Amino acid sequence: MRLHSLHYALLPLLAALVLSACHDKDDPSQPGGSTPEAAVQSSVELLKAGDFNALWKHALPPADYATLRSDWAKHQQSQPPVTDQDRARFNDAMQQLTGPDAENKIYAELQPKLAAMESKYKDQIPVLISVGEALAKNAVVQSKSLSPEQKTQANAALDVLGPWAQQAPWFNPTKAKQTVNIAVTTARKLDLKSADQLHAMDFDTTMSKYSIGYVGLKQLLVNYGLSVDDTLDSVKVTPIDSSNGHARVKIDYTLLGKPLSSESKLIQVDNRWYSEDMVNNVREAHKQLSEPASAAPIPASTSSSAAVPATSGSSAPAPVVAHISSAPTKD
Repeated sequence: MRLHSLHYALLPLLAALVLSACHDKDDPSQPGGSTPEAAVQSSVELLKAGDFNALWKHALPPADYATLRSDWAKHQQSQPPVTDQDRARFNDAMQQLTGPDAENKIYAELQPKLAAMESKYKDQIPVLISVGEALAKNAVVQSKSLSPEQKTQANAALDVLGPWAQQAPWFNPTKAKQTVNIAVTTARKLDLKSADQLHAMDFDTTMSKYSIGYVGLKQLLVNYGLSVDDTLDSVKVTPIDSSNGHARVKIDYTLLGKPLSSESKLIQVDNRWYSEDMVNNVREAHKQLSEPASAAPIPASTSSSAAVPATSGSSAPAPVVAHISSAPTKD
């Protein structure tokens, strides 16, 4: 009897522990999050999985997700036609990457050049990367879409990525061979037959191709000492404030052993939480796409759209990438 009574006495405690463990843990396949923290955490999980279609579906209210898909088709129709030159370049690249014994053929051509390239460029790499870092920081400063806080966060990530890039073993023969293998494997998985196929892909197909490319990119970065998954696994989301359907959360994470932090803004729609930046940018992109053809063209430098694997107001591979701040395009 005592054991029986103890069993029932423990049930409420066990239930409380289960509920506590599930707190802020949502089903990532559902639109939005039950809390701001859960919304961001689910986005991080989807980004780690490389499921970009599910990421957009989760981070946007259903109506905005439908708009994104509809606008994709419109954007596709507005693209310049594929030229014979485009087809020739595409065919040459894919034949080289996917042909029989491509891994060994490409590396056999590359290997004799590695030592010469290292001798010629080794001393220049740090300088070139420093210049690139300076240009990236200047672009951050000039950005009109980033808040002051986001600019600070982006520069902090660049301060970590710069030294890594300067010291990475870019000319190491073993690393080079692994990179070639990754590139060839990724190209074969993409299974792209022609430039026309690439140009005509619908939203779902493109997202699946992005996922394949993203996996390959992560493997390539790991090869040179940068793990995107380790960074995403380190994410800790904590609330900052929430009122009137708007919220902010803090995202703490570790990038290459360095602790960093970011912030994300969310909005509440139909009792679910979504990325405010993503919602606003999809709506702005839709507005621009819907403008009459006679309207003044938008300069390419201020376009509100970017490829899905891009950052969200911070520098890859920071986990704020999970709240991408722009709509995808095919360009």
